[in-house]
Amino acid sequence: MTRSFALTFDYRCPFARNAHEAVVAALREGRDWQVRFLPFSLDQVHVPEGEAPVWKRAQGERGSGIMALEWGIAARDAFPEQFLDFHIALFALRHDLARKLDDVDALRDAAKRSGLDPDAVEAKVATGAPLATLAREHEDAVKTWSVFGVPTFIEDDEAVFVRFMERGRTDDLDRALDLVQWSRLNEFKRTRVPR
Repeated sequence: MTRSFALTFDYRCPFARNAHEAVVAALREGRDWQVRFLPFSLDQVHVPEGEAPVWKRAQGERGSGIMALEWGIAARDAFPEQFLDFHIALFALRHDLARKLDDVDALRDAAKRSGLDPDAVEAKVATGAPLATLAREHEDAVKTWSVFGVPTFIEDDEAVFVRFMERGRTDDLDRALDLVQWSRLNEFKRTRVPR
């Protein structure tokens, strides 16, 4: 039986990276899952009440993560065959290569390394459709499931914010997914992280 869930992402978050690497690894292992990769802007979360949302601001005033989200959405929606590779490359861009997520040259390099035509992705972003999609999907996640951050797993009516401490662990992912529907548990948070 196919399992369907959504998972929020913002390329700035290392915990989102850990979760998404695990999901992509599981999909590549052949898990029977339908996953909706749902963009969620951490820049927008920090906009003071009454100020314009990031997607209604001029390019240079949107925040450091918005451009990468636009490129990720463009790949997800227009080039789904290369999306998983590009998705992981965008996390690596920030967390392995320490490059800026609003650097067009860095985004183009990540696209090229992922088998995408950077000009084609950039053209999709230039239409404004990915930015509109970000606004719609972010606002829907907040309204429908009260999402406040990344990574949040969403299955049916349940939404659970999860922080994995290690990268790409499909065994951790399986344990967390088993808990998503256990709605009698609201919060389970360590007071300190043993490291």
